[in-house]
Amino acid sequence: MSYEERANAHPNLNDESDVEEEALVNDYREQVNFDDGMSELDRTTSLGAASQTQDLQAQLAAAATPLEYQATLETKFASYDNYCSLFHYILNSDGPVELEVPSYYWAWDVIDEFIYQFESFCRYRNRVARSGSNEEEAQLLRENPNTWGCYSVLNVLYSLIQRSQINEQLAAMKRGEDPLAFAGEYGSRPLYKMLGYFSIIGLLRVHCLLGDFSLALKTLDDIEMNKKAMFARVMAAHFTTYYYVGFSYMMMRRYGDAIRMFSHILVYVSRTKNFQKGGNSYDAIAKKNDQMYALIAICVALHPTRLDDTIHSALREKYGEQLNRLQHGGPEALPLFEELFRSACPKFISPTPPDFDNPSVNIDPVDHHTAIFMDEVKNTLYNPTIRSYLKLYTTMDLKKLAGFLEVEPEKLRSWLLVNKQRSRQVRWVEGGLLEGEPVNANDLDYALEKDLIHVSETKAGRRLVDWYLRNLARVY
Repeated sequence: MSYEERANAHPNLNDESDVEEEALVNDYREQVNFDDGMSELDRTTSLGAASQTQDLQAQLAAAATPLEYQATLETKFASYDNYCSLFHYILNSDGPVELEVPSYYWAWDVIDEFIYQFESFCRYRNRVARSGSNEEEAQLLRENPNTWGCYSVLNVLYSLIQRSQINEQLAAMKRGEDPLAFAGEYGSRPLYKMLGYFSIIGLLRVHCLLGDFSLALKTLDDIEMNKKAMFARVMAAHFTTYYYVGFSYMMMRRYGDAIRMFSHILVYVSRTKNFQKGGNSYDAIAKKNDQMYALIAICVALHPTRLDDTIHSALREKYGEQLNRLQHGGPEALPLFEELFRSACPKFISPTPPDFDNPSVNIDPVDHHTAIFMDEVKNTLYNPTIRSYLKLYTTMDLKKLAGFLEVEPEKLRSWLLVNKQRSRQVRWVEGGLLEGEPVNANDLDYALEKDLIHVSETKAGRRLVDWYLRNLARVY
């Protein structure tokens, strides 16, 4: 099963305290150790003896079960048909289906596996179309263009959200009102509420896989990113949410917000890893954990900032040499940027079926988004070198700096203008995830007056009081 998945140089009032983190860790410990003597299947079968209910229980259990990695194409088609039948029954019955979801985990597993199979099928179909080596499978895929179609998957997720009225319920909770007053006939049932809620997280993931990062963040408008959120009760959902939110921020060049999201979940994972061992998702989360550190290394190289001590130590341990090379910049860093990005990015998919008749025109979505990201990296390639020179002066002639860098003055001027524009980033303060205030992301600022560069630098002192309080709390 796929489980894709805060320290700032300028902490804000929305940062979670160590007390809140500890409460979340304790809550996760209780989840892992909880055992009432009944398996989830036992709880399920105790809900009712009616054959129709038992059939639905069996379908939900099957929907939450990972498909074999080497499953045949026919098996993938059959799995899609089973999901269609299941969701059609849940969404289009004469009234709400009378079935209690045994746990948060089960509802999450159903949505997670549904999206994972969609993602893996799209990538498999694209490989078959680009290779052109298996004509039999290509013909079968050509004849079934709507199987695991993007529209069908999005329609299921949006329908579950709409049927459960979950966005209205979440908005009411944020206003301090009773969510049941907005739940309706379906949303008051745990089955619909849980599936609707985790469908929001599913939409975040699907829109990110499709490359629509702003829409991905927009889907979480009614969900508060804190320990009280429902997704925080399921480790895999918690990890997935912060991974995709952080990655979406990174692709939108909001590196400070991306670092904040990655740092939050990595600190949490580091404090709960002893409880995760032996769990079904432990290996997947451990792998994604390393990938997220790679993304932090990229973000820190593009947006130098101070990290939480825990994150900084782990980052140096895992990617110390690579981070130094990234921060040094220059053409030598380009292959490393691309290598880390490819190893840590989501496995992007295309929203439309490939062209089986012309394999050469099909583009790997991962290659496409990697090229977009690398164009951004190339724009900032010489920033570390330029920055190192500017830090030595308060005013400097453009031609003099161009001589140091061995480039044409006009080319240097374009670099400086790009860097000036990139140094202004939107930083989240409150409200929706897309909202924020423009801030100067660097401690070094400059202005161009014809061929004269005026440089100003602001140095933020270490918040020693906060550091002592945080570490004293951990020791005592």
